[in-house]
Amino acid sequence: EIGNDDFETVKEKGRKEWNKELSRIKVEGGTPDEVATFYSALYRSLLFPRKFYEYNAEGEVVHYSPYNGEVLPGYMFTDTGFWDTFRSLFPFLNLMYPELNANIQKGLANAYKESGWLPEWASPGLRNIMVGNNSASVVADAYLKTDGKFDYDIDLLYEALLNGANNEGPMTAVGRAGAEYYKDLGYVPYDVGINENAARTLEYAYDDFAIYQLAKKLNRPKEEIELYKERSLNYKKLYDPETKLMRGKKENGEFVEDFNPFKWGDAFTEGNSWHYSWSVFHDPQGLIDLMGGKKEFVDQLDKVFEMPPVFDESYYGGVIHEIREMQVADMGQYAHGNQPIQHMIYLYNYAGEPWKTQYWVRETMDRMYQPTPDGYCGDEDNGQTSAWYVFSAMGFYPVAPATDEYVMGAPLFKKVTVKLENGNELIINAPQNSDSNKYIQKMELNGKNYTKNYLSHKELMKGAVIDIEMGDTPNKNRGTKKSDFPYSLTNEL
Repeated sequence: EIGNDDFETVKEKGRKEWNKELSRIKVEGGTPDEVATFYSALYRSLLFPRKFYEYNAEGEVVHYSPYNGEVLPGYMFTDTGFWDTFRSLFPFLNLMYPELNANIQKGLANAYKESGWLPEWASPGLRNIMVGNNSASVVADAYLKTDGKFDYDIDLLYEALLNGANNEGPMTAVGRAGAEYYKDLGYVPYDVGINENAARTLEYAYDDFAIYQLAKKLNRPKEEIELYKERSLNYKKLYDPETKLMRGKKENGEFVEDFNPFKWGDAFTEGNSWHYSWSVFHDPQGLIDLMGGKKEFVDQLDKVFEMPPVFDESYYGGVIHEIREMQVADMGQYAHGNQPIQHMIYLYNYAGEPWKTQYWVRETMDRMYQPTPDGYCGDEDNGQTSAWYVFSAMGFYPVAPATDEYVMGAPLFKKVTVKLENGNELIINAPQNSDSNKYIQKMELNGKNYTKNYLSHKELMKGAVIDIEMGDTPNKNRGTKKSDFPYSLTNEL
């Protein structure tokens, strides 16, 4: 494969290849540590998933199937856990590498043909790791963000999504554990021998939303579209109005007794109720309504940072590293080192207080990421924690994949230039940016005043110039109108 190249030649070729990719996003006006951290995060975002295919003598793409042991035509990818990476790593690929992600979709189609299931944590084949059915998000977001531009079998992938959404798989991390309960009751009960049931329910509801979005795009039958829209609201089944948190529920419809919102695991996955109560990516307005309005919603968000980092580790029988990382971070119950809560900071935008998002995003970037050997705040997890930083440093974040929107934070650098795959450029100017100037005062998109708390993927792909005036005090008059808020399913309904 390397011909007559010696070690130094191979090393230099590798350096050029990495510089080519890392140069597609150019940041200016940050400290040396911020620049080093950004490119470290960008580098790690590009490591996963791994290509698991080769070229045969005729130059055709072939792969060894970890599912049936055969060598077959077409793409295959591995080493990615969708429980983590559906959140921002795959949206990052849709922004920067849509053609690559189209090939990943072809690989997923092959995985379905060869195993009968979509993998949720390929390594290299099906693995019984984590919960959820987040392949739905990965497939839907890729197709919706590219508007069907790339040639792959989306009908087959949609079939695979329906199969995974309605059936238990060969292991609890494939398909949906508790699928029959979920379809019948709208949730996975706490007392039927299925662990981490509340986490599963919340993720299934979001995954149903992703299927609903894709079903509309594919002009599926009306009753099918309505079914997944209705199931998208299943998160409401676990909302406890007494505590204003998500809570495990028994098969008879009663909430679990002796509820401890600080208990890790049990009904939740590597987190507690304070972390998972925000896992309503697609419908924050619905969650706001359940909590009694914007003020109550913001109060609950604030409490995450105000409470001490106490915990109950009894489910695990010991302190797992994610718990210890929350303690070390010393940001209350905010556990950035694990994925379920990483989007939570951006939810202030849905309640009209975007300056709180701006504050906490900068705090998290400053505290949780350093260009040092111990510079990560927890599991890096296949590029997810890195992609969070890359998006956040640019100033926006994909809270709800399978929608067209990125929710606003505030950029870290004075200037960011993004070279999109289609040849267009996205330029983000924030010349007053500094340690103290972390708040957006005014924003223009292509020379026009822009007050919204989100950006459109479709518009960004056309190329855009975003000019942001930064200051050291919150602008509490900007982004507060309902029309400025990001997408929420309740508003659509």
